[in-house]
Amino acid sequence: MLPTLWSLVLAARGTPSLHLLVVFVIGSFVMRSAGVVLNDLADRSFDRHVTRTRVRPLASGELGVRHALMVIGFFLLLAAILVLSLDPFTILLSPIAILLAALYPFAKRVIHIPQAILGVAFGWGTIMAWTASRGAIEAPAWCLFAATICWAVGYDTIYALQDREDDRRIGVKSSALLFGSSTWIAVGTVFCAMLFLLGLAGWLADIGWIYYGVLVTIGWWCARQALQLRQVVSTPTAFHMFQQHVWVGAAIFLGMVAGFLL
Repeated sequence: MLPTLWSLVLAARGTPSLHLLVVFVIGSFVMRSAGVVLNDLADRSFDRHVTRTRVRPLASGELGVRHALMVIGFFLLLAAILVLSLDPFTILLSPIAILLAALYPFAKRVIHIPQAILGVAFGWGTIMAWTASRGAIEAPAWCLFAATICWAVGYDTIYALQDREDDRRIGVKSSALLFGSSTWIAVGTVFCAMLFLLGLAGWLADIGWIYYGVLVTIGWWCARQALQLRQVVSTPTAFHMFQQHVWVGAAIFLGMVAGFLL
C-alpha cells in the first residue's frame, strides 16, 4: 500500500483525491491478499519442509487447492470492481498486476534474487496510481517504481534470513543465500539506491526541503540496520528488522505530504 500512496501524493502534489485514496488502499489489501494465497498455493510442497511455514493452512493440509482458488477468485473479483472505477489507461495496466502477482511465487525456482520480482509486483501499484492521477506515466513514477524494487530487495532479503538454512536444504533460491556474508553490503547498497531514486522523484516533482530531511533520517536508520547485518542475526531479530520497514514507508509518505503542504 505505501508505495502506491507515495505515488498518489507525489502525483497530486500532496493532495490526492479521496476516491483514489480509497480505491488504492482497498486495492492494495485485495491484491496483496490474492498474492499471498497464490504464493502459499505455489509453495505448499516447499512450505511443508520449512520450520517457519509448515503450519500454513495449505502446507499442513488444513485447507485444499479448491479453497485457495475460491479465495483467489473472490479477491480478484473485488480488484476488478475497484479498477473499473478508474480511467481507461489504468484499467489497461491492471492485468499486468495480476500477471506479476502470479509470477512471483515461481521466481524462487528460477532466479537467485526473487525479491526483485516481489518488488516489481509491489512497484506496479506506483505506476497505476500515477496514471490514475495524471493520465500518463511520467519520470517520477518510474523513479518510485525502481525505488520500490530496491526497497523490496532490501527488506525481503532481511526477511529471507529467517529461512536461509531451510532454503539451502530444499534448493530454493534466495538473495540471502546469494549474498552470503556480504548481505550487509548488498542490503546497504539497495537502500542507498532506494533513497537516491526517492530523492530524484522528489526533485522532479519539485517537492519541499522537509522531504529531503526525512530521507536523510531514513538513510541514517537504514545504515544502522545494514551494519547490524555484519553479525549473524537470530530469526526473531530478522523478523523484527523486517517489520520495522512499515515505519520507513510511512515516514516517506508523511515526508512527501509535509514536503508539499508545509
